[in-house]
Amino acid sequence: MEEIAKEITINVSHAVEILAAVIIGIAVIKTLLNYFSLLKSSKISKEEIRVQFGSSVAVSLELLLGADVLATAVAPSWDDIGKLAAIAVLRTALNYFLEKELKHMHVKM
Repeated sequence: MEEIAKEITINVSHAVEILAAVIIGIAVIKTLLNYFSLLKSSKISKEEIRVQFGSSVAVSLELLLGADVLATAVAPSWDDIGKLAAIAVLRTALNYFLEKELKHMHVKM
């Protein structure tokens, strides 16, 4: 039973990681398209482009943290827990400062 639970959580974790990668990929394409339209005209500002991309990165960071939690959810070793803690601290810090920057930019606009 434990093996089945482990297999399911690993598969869900991988699916969430893929989803995060897709979100970032779409955000990169959208950012490039917006940037090229910015070069042609001024329909969208650089700040708006940064906020849109930053928001996508923030969502992806949250998804990746969730995927890491899922990956270590079933019978983790102390080594797995330590790695998860380090990853969680780094991703949470990145997300915190990214959100802070996005709020600051949103207020400026």
